[in-house]
Amino acid sequence: MRKLILLFLLALTVSFDSQDTSAFDAGEWFKFRIHYGFVNAGYATLEVKDAVINQKSVYHVIGKGYTTGMSRFFFKVDDLYESYFDKETGYPYQFVRKIDEGGYTKNQEGFFNQATNKVLVKDYKHKNEKTFSFPKGTQDIVSTFYYLRNYPTIDKLKVGESVAIDMFFDNETTKFKLKFLGREDITTKFGVISAMIFRPLVQSGRVFKEKESLTVWISNDQNKIPLRIKAELAVGSIKADLDAYKGLKHPFKIKAK
Repeated sequence: MRKLILLFLLALTVSFDSQDTSAFDAGEWFKFRIHYGFVNAGYATLEVKDAVINQKSVYHVIGKGYTTGMSRFFFKVDDLYESYFDKETGYPYQFVRKIDEGGYTKNQEGFFNQATNKVLVKDYKHKNEKTFSFPKGTQDIVSTFYYLRNYPTIDKLKVGESVAIDMFFDNETTKFKLKFLGREDITTKFGVISAMIFRPLVQSGRVFKEKESLTVWISNDQNKIPLRIKAELAVGSIKADLDAYKGLKHPFKIKAK
């Protein structure tokens, strides 16, 4: 279960919206139930708020992840991810990463200078700070999710085609690629919903079983909500399902109850 919430947040980056209007607004909130094999392992939430940074109106997104019940006894997870990003461009200004995953901890804050394409990362755990360069248009791990929900050309993808963006994470910028697999109707706790299916191309190793072990189902409507996430890990598997929501900007299209 190591890096369980990180895996979940990475999976969320495949959410898109091909419409001209924004897919979300302040007040939106999601809750996801996470299963590790047959065990109810924990929950993750995402909330959008309004904020101001440097006299600019921005979105402030707060992501939390935590284990529950017996899972918490065997492997405690308390993760906090935050991002402040521009309402118009979607580019990030600041991120927070404060995590505790079975004793593996990080406490970092990053400050993006979009004029110079540099990010200052303050590491409060190790009491140091470093500056890194990044390509124009780079996102942090949380802002990526919301930036791609408004991505303009997702409806033009053909099955098997991919989209890639730059994402800054763990003091480096990586190319995050997403492959479109098709569409299908899936049964959820809310009813039958038309979904788009994506597969992030991720690096195999300590977390993932193989390069293409992660699959995500996204609602095929203007909201582009993550409905289901499945991943084969080096040990075991994880499944996350949308458990609750509120504050959606657009109607949630449910085909049948």
